[in-house]
Amino acid sequence: MAINFRITAHQNPDNLHLRLDGDFDGSSAYELLNTLEKRCPFSSRAFIHTNGLMRVDPFGLSVFHANLNGLKGGRKCRPLQFTGDHAGELAPEESKSGLLP
Repeated sequence: MAINFRITAHQNPDNLHLRLDGDFDGSSAYELLNTLEKRCPFSSRAFIHTNGLMRVDPFGLSVFHANLNGLKGGRKCRPLQFTGDHAGELAPEESKSGLLP
């Protein structure tokens, strides 16, 4: 995992908010996937805020996209809503319409 990557989570019964900070690499992608799998069953919507990302590594992006559909607990939160400067990069094609400013 990128040494400076961090996920800050805020959750209530309706919404899960994940704020990503630092560099997003392959290990960071797995950390995000694991967080979604653990927390999504407890909220009906998930927002992934990307303004805190400094760099998105192409390998991390491909790891995230390749494994997103395999989430066991994440189906309840779909579609994921991505916000911020890197929303267009992280959002899978089926979520592109769920981009928020």
